[in-house]
Amino acid sequence: MIHMTSRRSLHYQHGAFTDLVFYTVVFLALMNSCRAQSEVIIPSQPVVSLVGEDVILPCHLDPVMNAFDMTVEWARPDLNPRFVLVWRQGKELETKKHPSFSGRTSVFIDELEKGNISLKLSKVKVSDEGGYKCFMPALSKTSTVQLVVGSVSSPVVQMTKNNNGVLLECESADWYPEPEMFWLDGEGNLLSAEPTETVRGPDGLYTVSSRVTVEKRHGRKFTCRVKQRKINQTREKHLTIPGKYKSLII
Repeated sequence: MIHMTSRRSLHYQHGAFTDLVFYTVVFLALMNSCRAQSEVIIPSQPVVSLVGEDVILPCHLDPVMNAFDMTVEWARPDLNPRFVLVWRQGKELETKKHPSFSGRTSVFIDELEKGNISLKLSKVKVSDEGGYKCFMPALSKTSTVQLVVGSVSSPVVQMTKNNNGVLLECESADWYPEPEMFWLDGEGNLLSAEPTETVRGPDGLYTVSSRVTVEKRHGRKFTCRVKQRKINQTREKHLTIPGKYKSLII
């Protein structure tokens, strides 16, 4: 009787062990299948934002996976500490974050279960420009989103009469990256102006200025144009010289 009971016990233990191995293999197979299929998808073009704005750095899982209970890491490799945001087991780990991003980064909590692991960055600064790595450790997948930051402002024009005609001076501050400045006549033709002067302030922003002397033969309508090609931003100031040239600020 003891011998028969021992055999049954061994048979039961063997069966339980076999079941455990089977389910473990199935679980690992499903995980590996999921990892093999899921990709971290980001935009192919850089994301552009102006200083002071809120911006979203898109990143999502395809096919869709529920990322709420997974670990999501956003990082800037050039920073120390490098983390911009760490989400782990249903909550954000604020202590892991670089101090300059404190209170400025978040994920869309209600969207995590839909595979949306995008980063929201608030009150963008010039120093935020760079590459942001969207990383899912469980999938061993990472992609980098490039953020291009810009700052713009409208130009101010001063007009002064001199012996040769009218001196037009244009200045525009708080630009990033460094812009170009042009003078145009009323028909849109470029005017030959003095070289543009550029000054970069301690905040990293640029101030540009330019001067041109115009005569009656140039007409009475002019435009000062400031352009930054990288962020595709343009600002203009149009002016018309009055019949009697007077000193004034427009």
